Amino acid sequence: MNKKLKFGIIGCSSISERSTIPAIQKSSFAELEMIGSRSETKAKEFAKRFDCVKFGSYENILDDNDIDVVYISTPIGTHEEWAIKAAKAGKHVLCEKSSTVSFKSAKKMVDTCIDNKVRILEGFMFRFHPQHKKVKDLISDHSIGKSFLFNGNFGFPTFPKGNIRYDLKLGGGFLNDCGCYPICASRIIFEKEPRGVMCNLFIDPETGVDVRGHSYMVFDDQKAASVSFANGNFYQANYQIWGSEGIIELERAYSVPPDFSTTINVHSNQKNDWSGRQKDVLKISPTNHFSIMVDMFCNEIMGIESATYNFEEDLLNQAKVMEAHRLSNKENRFVNLSEIPA
Repeated sequence: MNKKLKFGIIGCSSISERSTIPAIQKSSFAELEMIGSRSETKAKEFAKRFDCVKFGSYENILDDNDIDVVYISTPIGTHEEWAIKAAKAGKHVLCEKSSTVSFKSAKKMVDTCIDNKVRILEGFMFRFHPQHKKVKDLISDHSIGKSFLFNGNFGFPTFPKGNIRYDLKLGGGFLNDCGCYPICASRIIFEKEPRGVMCNLFIDPETGVDVRGHSYMVFDDQKAASVSFANGNFYQANYQIWGSEGIIELERAYSVPPDFSTTINVHSNQKNDWSGRQKDVLKISPTNHFSIMVDMFCNEIMGIESATYNFEEDLLNQAKVMEAHRLSNKENRFVNLSEIPA
C-alpha cells in the first residue's frame, strides 16, 4: 500500500467542493485529513459532507502536524498570505490559480517554499488532461505543417452581483480568473515563454475589476498567441492552433467534467477539396484532470515519479506573463517580458 499524503483544505470554495476534494478522496496517494474555513459552521458542514472527522480554522490546519499538504482555495488576493504561512509551517502547497495578483507576490511565495524545503504547485488542472499532449503530438508530427498561431477563448455567462470575482481587494477580475487559462495554454503548447504582450482590459466602472479582455503575445520563431476572455458571454473554453498546412481545434480545453469526452478536430489542406471543410475528428476518453493533478503532485513530493515540468519555475513564468498583461493594459503599450523585474 502506498503512503498517502494528508491534505488540509484552506477555503471551502465551490471548486474545492465540486472537484478538488473529490479528487483527493479518490486518490491512491492522498488522504483528506482536515477541512479549514473562516466559518466554523461551514467547516463543519464540509467535514460532514465529505466524511472528514477533523475541521477548524485556517490556523488549525497549519498547526496540525499530521498534515503534509495544504490546498489553498481562498480568494486570489489572499493566496500569498496563506501560501507563505503554510510553507513556514512545513506544508507543501497546492494553490488555486491564479497563484496571486502580482509577480512580486508570486516570487515571495516561491522563495518561501524553497527556503522551507516544500513544493508549491499552481493548480492549472487542465494541463494534465491527455488531450493537450495529443495536440502537441499532432504538432510535432507536422499534421498541420509548421504551427505559428495559438488562438484561445474562455467566456461564460455573467456571474451574479456579490460574487468575489467582482471584489478588487480580493484579487477579483477576469484576467486573474479565466484569462489565465488560455494564457497558460499558449505557453504549454508552444513550450516557451512569450517575448512580449499587448493587452486591453475592459473595466466595470461599478466594481473596478476587469470583466473581459483581449491580448496578443509574441513568441520567438515567428509564433504568436491571441487570447480573449469574458464574463457575460456564451460559454466557450476552446483553442485553435494555426499551421502552414492546417488547423487543430480543441472544443473543450480548460474546464472538462470527468465524464465528458473531448474532441480534437484536425483540418488540413491535403484533406480539403475546397468544396467544404473536411477534417479528422479525434475523440479523447473521459478523464478527471483534477485527479491526475493531485496524483502527480503527490508522486513528485514522495519521489515516486518525477513531474514533466518544474512547478516553481512554471508558476513564476506564468506570473511574469500575467504581470506583463497588467502593465500593458495600465500603460496602453506593448510590454516586453524583460521589463518585469526578476
